[in-house]
Amino acid sequence: MSNYYKAVLLFGILLMITSCKKDDDFTAYFGGQVINPRNNYIVFSKDDKVIDTLRLDKNNRFFIKFDSLTPGLYSFKNEPDYQYVYFEKNDSIMVSIDPSDFDESIVFSGRGEKKNNFMMELFLLHEADRNKAYNVYDKEFPEFVKSIDSTYQLRKAFYEKNKAAINWSSDFDFYASSRVNLNYYTKKEYYPYLHFRRTGKEVKSKLPGNFYDFRKTINYNDTKLLHYSPYLRYLTAMLNNMAITKDHKSGSLEEELYRDNIEKLNIADSVFSNQAVKNVVLNNIAFSYLLEDQNITNNKKFLDRYLQLSTDDSGDNEIRKIGNAIQLLKEGRKLPDVKLVDGNNKPFDINSIKKETVIFFWTGCAKAQAEMVYEKINSLKKTYGNVAFIAVNVDEATEWKKTVTQFSSQNVLQLRAADFKALREKWVITKINRTIILNPDGTIKNAFANLMDEKFEESLK
Repeated sequence: MSNYYKAVLLFGILLMITSCKKDDDFTAYFGGQVINPRNNYIVFSKDDKVIDTLRLDKNNRFFIKFDSLTPGLYSFKNEPDYQYVYFEKNDSIMVSIDPSDFDESIVFSGRGEKKNNFMMELFLLHEADRNKAYNVYDKEFPEFVKSIDSTYQLRKAFYEKNKAAINWSSDFDFYASSRVNLNYYTKKEYYPYLHFRRTGKEVKSKLPGNFYDFRKTINYNDTKLLHYSPYLRYLTAMLNNMAITKDHKSGSLEEELYRDNIEKLNIADSVFSNQAVKNVVLNNIAFSYLLEDQNITNNKKFLDRYLQLSTDDSGDNEIRKIGNAIQLLKEGRKLPDVKLVDGNNKPFDINSIKKETVIFFWTGCAKAQAEMVYEKINSLKKTYGNVAFIAVNVDEATEWKKTVTQFSSQNVLQLRAADFKALREKWVITKINRTIILNPDGTIKNAFANLMDEKFEESLK
């Protein structure tokens, strides 16, 4: 009997077993197969807390029995991509995944498949809406409302049809209806500032008085929404809208960014009364800001305000860690020690290079970005022959060796981060387009450059 039919037979037996469960039995099963996996494990989590790491077998399959799994929304990840799966009591769910086309490839089967396949289809419909509807923000207000209302009615009808057919639980309905509504509300929050950015026309003063009435229907302190991506996307849009449309625009873009994000912290402080919820929102604001603006002085002032409002003093507070790490990357300091290895897996000491050095980062998961980066590097080498260029790959060793030959370039030293977690934490590598410039003596010249910035070459002069 083939492995495939053995798996099908096994799963059928499990379904029969779970159909006879007692009322107080919360046993559940989760398994599946990953086609062409990027790594050999699946991370299963709830509310951003890892429950288990499921290793793939030699056939790239995984399977686990939970003796007691509380019904609710969970997530599974084959890094860097993730999706949600909802478990009712005694569900037995299998999933097929192809990381090369992660979201579009996902298909659920087994007990619990219908509601989860519906949620995936709804997700893909909303993704398609976003990808083709960016120009909707150019429209004048009546046309904008007509366009988004039309799409909303289509998605709501799709939701109502499946709700009636599948007859899912009220808790699942909370997430399904929230996805439909929050996607619609997000577009409304985007409109004032994206319309101005794209057309140069101010529209906020012309909006009807009831335009934001939908905000009254949202329970901003509901902890069930706190780790749900449609809600987090909505919060980002709402905070941007409320902060960016404030009338304090003057000075440099750097100063505007700082003021806008201080305003977001203050808005969050006034909107959220549940301190646990407030802490998460403050963390999200701070995380996004600290990744975008690396002005050391502004960072310090921003973190001071963040610390006034947040009560999250846990040891794993990422914002405190990022803030401390940024301070260690000041101009004139040495880079914190991070293990980098060459193609033979031998450690390489960056301090052994005695000339100005540009360190850039890349991943085989973003090939278009890697191609642009190497094209820029090849151009820079013609002008700056006295500068050393180091490419640091952030993938696993096997993935790096598969792709490095596609992007190798003469006179570029190819290295890999042996410990990506250490690299991310010590060098604050949270965006792949980060670039670090070192002086000939190995001290930091600019730890937060962007290779693709049109003014990048000014840092090399």
